[in-house]
Amino acid sequence: MPVTSPHELVYLTRHLDGALILPGDPGWDARRSAWQLAVDQRPAAVVLARSAGDVAATLDTARALGLRVAPQGTGHNAAPLGPLDDTILLRTSEMAQVHIDPARRRARVGAGAVWADVTAAAAEHGLAGLSGTAADVGVVGYTLGGGLSWFARSHGLAANHVTAATVVTGDGRVLRVDAEHEPELYWAIRGGGGAFGVVTELEFSLFPITEVHAGALYWPLERAEAVLSGWRDWTATVPDSVTSVGRLLRFPPLEEIPQPFRGRALVAVEVVAQLDRDDADELLWPLRRLAPEIDTFARTPVTQLHLLHLDPPGPTPATGDGFQVTGLPDEALTALLSVAGPGNDVPLLTVEARHLGGALTPGACEGGAVSSLDAAFGLFSGGITVDAGSSAAVHAALDALDAALAPWRAPTAYRNFTERRGHGLAFEPADVHRRLREVKRTYDPLNLIRANHPVRPAGTA
Repeated sequence: MPVTSPHELVYLTRHLDGALILPGDPGWDARRSAWQLAVDQRPAAVVLARSAGDVAATLDTARALGLRVAPQGTGHNAAPLGPLDDTILLRTSEMAQVHIDPARRRARVGAGAVWADVTAAAAEHGLAGLSGTAADVGVVGYTLGGGLSWFARSHGLAANHVTAATVVTGDGRVLRVDAEHEPELYWAIRGGGGAFGVVTELEFSLFPITEVHAGALYWPLERAEAVLSGWRDWTATVPDSVTSVGRLLRFPPLEEIPQPFRGRALVAVEVVAQLDRDDADELLWPLRRLAPEIDTFARTPVTQLHLLHLDPPGPTPATGDGFQVTGLPDEALTALLSVAGPGNDVPLLTVEARHLGGALTPGACEGGAVSSLDAAFGLFSGGITVDAGSSAAVHAALDALDAALAPWRAPTAYRNFTERRGHGLAFEPADVHRRLREVKRTYDPLNLIRANHPVRPAGTA
């Protein structure tokens, strides 16, 4: 039942350290908005949580009123949540504390912490976390969904390195979760997503990485076939200390986009190598032999890695989606380029393939529900969607890519790269999903907690 009157939430306002915001209140539009501006979130109410107690009180009130609760830090992957009219949006952005324990090489962060804050704090001690490509992504949501970093081929998914968490369950209990306490819940939150409880604090391992050899090579889009096939062949030769992305990029002619990118279509290869300069230069020679127009490689502090992937610096009206493939043989590259290559007027700003393998290979790392990615490459594509027309065009292009690469699709997808609802993609094998449903039944039997990729309690339809 949607909230229609403030009186229905009087109980909640009496038990919050944070704030309750209802439709029409000052700040309503700003607080209900996700980072993904193409998503028009209209929840029944917004709670700005400041503590685990606030989270428990919100869950208790929602249960009493027949509502649900959707935790959200930044809203980078908000689209799969769907309509929120019967849901309290639980914003955790004010729970952004970051504590670094350099002796144990651990970070402990609040539910609202973003990677920029963790990276800066850890770097002061010569350490780094397994952050994603963008600095403003929330640490908790990213990690619960797996966490695919520039160091993934050497260290695996970020979720594998979670050591403990504070979790508020669907029945309002505040639990310490680790290998010895609530082990099934500990297993589920490591890669299984955020459907099992609201994580208010996360503890994870850090690594002694201070700088890397990193950068990108760019060519005109007309070179896409030669560059992508050369990059694919090159990935078969690199050590696990090297992670790379092959991309097709179409930059709009906007003033805020610097030259020489503004208004151009390019093919790019981005690389992060945990190697010294000489070894990295030797490794890059096969790519440089293809005569890139732009070469940005340099010794790079980990605090600057977020600039490599050219992610937008703030909230963006965009729609994207991804899937995994078992390989990129010539036929697959031809299929990809038939949709997004030269001569195709597609509305996708990026079409990219990330090299997987290494420590992401099944069996390479022990972890939780999803501890590996059983694929050779992870694909992600997206475009700007400012109105119904542009949204339809981007969705059509994403569908065309899906269809073109269907013969090479891997059996499972990666949660954090899957941003569209209703595509029926599996994120884990069937036996793992059944176990996740049992965990959901134990800790949230009423299905009170909404995640962007839901897991229903066992025994329910």
